[in-house]
This record gives sequence, C-alpha cells and structure tokens, in this order.
Amino acid sequence: MKWIVSRSLYALALSPGLLFAAEIDGTALSLAWSIPFVGILLSIALFPLFAGRIWHHHFGKITALWTLLFLIPFAVAFGLHDTVAVIVHALFAEYLPFIVLLFSLYTISGGILVGGNLHGSPRLNTALLAIGVALASLMGTTGAAMLMIRPLLRANDNRRHRVHVVVFFIFLVANIGGGLTPLGDPPLFLGFLKGVGFFWTVEHMLLPVLLSTLALLTLFYFVDRYFYAREDELLPSDPSPDSPLKLYGTVNFLLLGGVVGAVLLSGVWKPGAAFAVAGTPIELQNLMRDLLLVGLAGVSLTITPRQVRAGNDFDWGPILEVAKLFAGIFLTIVPVLAILRAGSEGGMAGLVAAVTHADGSPLDGMYFWMSGLLSGFLDNAPTYLVFFNLASGDAQVMMNDLPQTLLAVSMGSVFMGALSYIGNAPNFMVKAIADQRGVPMPSFFGYMGWSCAILLPWFVLLTLFFF
Repeated sequence: MKWIVSRSLYALALSPGLLFAAEIDGTALSLAWSIPFVGILLSIALFPLFAGRIWHHHFGKITALWTLLFLIPFAVAFGLHDTVAVIVHALFAEYLPFIVLLFSLYTISGGILVGGNLHGSPRLNTALLAIGVALASLMGTTGAAMLMIRPLLRANDNRRHRVHVVVFFIFLVANIGGGLTPLGDPPLFLGFLKGVGFFWTVEHMLLPVLLSTLALLTLFYFVDRYFYAREDELLPSDPSPDSPLKLYGTVNFLLLGGVVGAVLLSGVWKPGAAFAVAGTPIELQNLMRDLLLVGLAGVSLTITPRQVRAGNDFDWGPILEVAKLFAGIFLTIVPVLAILRAGSEGGMAGLVAAVTHADGSPLDGMYFWMSGLLSGFLDNAPTYLVFFNLASGDAQVMMNDLPQTLLAVSMGSVFMGALSYIGNAPNFMVKAIADQRGVPMPSFFGYMGWSCAILLPWFVLLTLFFF
C-alpha cells in the first residue's frame, strides 16, 4: 500500500501535457518528469564507486525501477494507449538501431585476436595508440579498445612505469579516436539516426580529431620517453617474451566493412517504403540495415574459431549491461527531450539561456563545454541527445544553418567523455582489464587528475580555434 501511495503522489506532482502519438507538448511538463532520467545517470555514475557489488549484481533491477518510476506516472497522466506509443517510438525508432550497431561491432571485433608480443618502447607504444585511433572510427571505440588494450599491456608488462600508457589509451582510443564517423562513438550514431549525414560527420570532425590525435600522440611520446628513461631496470623476467605480432580471425575485417556498408546504405538509399507500429514509422532502409547488422554478427559467431574469442576473453557481459542500461535511458529521456524542444517556454529555460545569445543564436563555445562536461560525468550518448535537441532537434537545420553548433555538440560529447572513467563505456572496461593485468591504475579522482591536467588545456585551445 505504501508503494502505491508514494507512486500516486509522485504522479500527482507532475504536470500532464498533451500527447499526440509519440510527440509530447514539453511546455506543459514540469521538471519532475526528468527525475527518473537523472536517477539512472546518477546511478551509473555513483553506484560503481560507492556500492560496486550491489551495482554489479543488480544494475538491471535498479535501471528497471527508475524506468517504472517514469512509465507508471506517465500512464496515469496520459493513458495506456499513449504510453504504449511512447515506448514503441523510443524502442523501435532509437534504441534498437543503437543497440544493434553496438552488438554487431562488439561481436565482430571480438572475433579478431592480436597474438604475439613486442617490446614496449616509446616508439612502439605510440604506433599502437595510433593504430587504435585509426580503428576506433571504423569498429567503434569499444571494439578498438577491446582489440588493442591486451597487446598494448603485453608489450609493457615488464615495465614499472606504465599507468600513463593506459591513461593515454583511454584518451585516444576509447574516446577521441571514435570522433571521425557515426560508427566510432554512440553519440555520433545517435546523430546519424536523427538525420545527420554520415559524411557530414567525417568532413567536419576530421580536423578536430586529427589535431587532437597528433597533439596527444606527440605529448604521449615524450611522456613515455621520460618514464622509459627512468626505468632503473626492467622486471627481471618478461611475463610474455617478445614474439612477432600475428592476427587471427582476419575475416572479421571484411565483416566490419559490411557494417560500414550497411550503415551507409541506410543513409543514401531512400526507397520511400515504410510501415507504422503504434504510430512510429519503420522505414525500409533502416529495417534492412538492422537485419544486415544482425546477420553479419551471426556470420562472425559462426565462422570465427572459439579459441580466437577465448584469447580475447570474449563474453556477453559488457554488451548485456549496455543493453539494459540504455533501454532505461532511451525511455526516461523522452520527457527531457520534450521539455528541451519547448525551448524558452519549457522548464529548462535557464539552460537554454546559458547557451544562447541575446538575439537567440547559439553560443557554440558553451555548447562545446556544457555538452562536454556533462558527457565526462554522466554518459556521452544521452548528453548528445539533450544538447542536439536543445539547439534545434532538426538535423537539416543543424547541418545547414547551425553547423558550428552541431560540431560543438559532437566534439564536446566525444572528446570530453575521456574526462572520467564513467564518461564513456570503454573507459571503465579498459581500467578493469588493466587492473586484472596488474597495472596499478589510479582511483576515480586520480584519473581525473591526469585528464584535467592534460585534456582541459587542450580543450581550451580547441575552443579558441573552432568557436
């Protein structure tokens, strides 16, 4: 009874608005509707730090609870029919394409094993980081990070000073390297799903990604050379003696090419055929893309030898965690996006004012920093959606009339995800693998000491150069 009463009071505290299909009138919604969304993001940020065991075993239940705290009051306020329409739209139009791409990239990249070992000199380490950056925009930051972190750790497992190697790996491979294409990082793929052109991203993100990569690789080389020179002596026995690198499961590179082709196909092939599910249009090109991606992942699972995946310690845990978390995120973000679409007439008018000139034009530098800082401490995919909708929400308007604003949101969401362990999913995965391999990784705030000292000055320079 207490549970029912508390939920009923929560529902009454919200301001009902008008709903048509999956579109909500954001001017009629109070900020209380954003509580479940913020709750999920804070849970992702804080539970792993302060209640890691609880989160590890119950993150799905915690996410489901926050999701129900949105859906139940929403059904009371708007009715069951409109609630179903919102669920269908969030899942079919946004969540499923998003998770299908991540699933295919995770599955296919998990079938590529880098065997052997080399000597972790500054020159080799810089080269491995550069390769990881190049791969990140083709196979996603998660795929590239999982592929490259193990050979990088093996190459340096006889060195005493190696924390900085992993830290720069997170900066470059797990974040900035994914900024070149919509395949690279989840925020950019969400933009692609919203209508941002595949090659718009390639063209406009090329210079920021290139400059950032060159600057950080150069800095890393000299930092690594400094620490390498300070090695009094290498560990007495190399846990993995030097041997030539060798690739296994190379057929999966062809399948990754198929992923690129499937995504491009959905962007250029417009047959004009669609069908509706509870008011949400499902376009033929998007359905074909998702079926192709699932098929390519299935082919990878079928033809890749089991020992290759075993060599990568491949399992479904990380992708299942992402799938559960983002199902809740994509549902609870619905009213937040509606309030943002309402602009100065909505409950987030103060946020709108903070990123807007007096004449109504966007402050691109503020879009870069606000989308970036929130990405660093919450999650960069939903943060991208928030500021994308705050600026306009219309991809054609963003690309043609507000290209610098779209660039600011893209750069901020992708680049500043490196500010903390929780800014982007691969960050914590890389830390976990490094911990398992005996690398004394810094604490949450210790890592932020590295990121703030190295990245924030560079982001200031990017702001002056681009915005």
